[in-house]
Amino acid sequence: MISLTVLAENTARGAGILGEHGLAYWIDTGTHRVLFDTGQGLALLNNAAVLGIDLVHADAIVLSHGHFDHVGGLEAALAVARQAALYLHPRAVEHKFTGTSPATARRISVPFVETEEFLHDERRVYAGREPVEVVPGIWATGEIPRLNDYEDTGGPFFLDQELTEPDPLLDDQSLFFNTGEGVVVVLGCAHAGVINTLDHVARLTGRGRIHTVLGGMHLENASPRRLQETLAALRRHDIQRLGPAHCTGWRVVARFQQEFPALCFQCAAGSRFTWAAAQDSTA
Repeated sequence: MISLTVLAENTARGAGILGEHGLAYWIDTGTHRVLFDTGQGLALLNNAAVLGIDLVHADAIVLSHGHFDHVGGLEAALAVARQAALYLHPRAVEHKFTGTSPATARRISVPFVETEEFLHDERRVYAGREPVEVVPGIWATGEIPRLNDYEDTGGPFFLDQELTEPDPLLDDQSLFFNTGEGVVVVLGCAHAGVINTLDHVARLTGRGRIHTVLGGMHLENASPRRLQETLAALRRHDIQRLGPAHCTGWRVVARFQQEFPALCFQCAAGSRFTWAAAQDSTA
């Protein structure tokens, strides 16, 4: 059995569970454990303790991208999981900003990641652009090709405080793994586009059908065309379970529930999902 526990998300369910704007997941294959993202760092350790998860047992920590709501808890996670290997895209350590004018610009990266303090430890760090198996059966997508003409990064993101250099967010990546039910894709924010991501996973696995998709989809500002194309592509991939979370946008979540009423589920912090292990655990 493979289990996924949501350790941080905008919403929370259960006594003592904290919600925050961010995402963190704990994936347990029965033999290996992966922490995917770390939230802002306000909820991670509390929620792990309440849920009976000891981060010291993490074999790998994977970052979806370099925004504060996904890497803010990294320093605390590394302090606990000293033996865990760290996986990230090399551009996840860049300075990152958002805003509509220099006067409103705010930094959305964190100093700990920007200064690369984690590289001065004896920890194994993999900073790569290619797909990689982080533990047996669990894969990071690596850099995701942007092949369609209707998806974008989902917001005004920049690499400088003057907001003159757009951030293409090439560091955006997701996780995927095979189960007895089919392929599961776990998203951070899908800044590369949720459909670009699913198409990439389908190419990597050689399987057109993806069973479960959950996580942030950054569709709050999606155009009508983008939303229509996204709905059509989700049907094309024959998605069986759909868990929009975090930055997907409440209007889009409502639309998903309208279009796929039997498939949608909530990914609040404190939630736990399971899948039968695949006989062939390779992706």
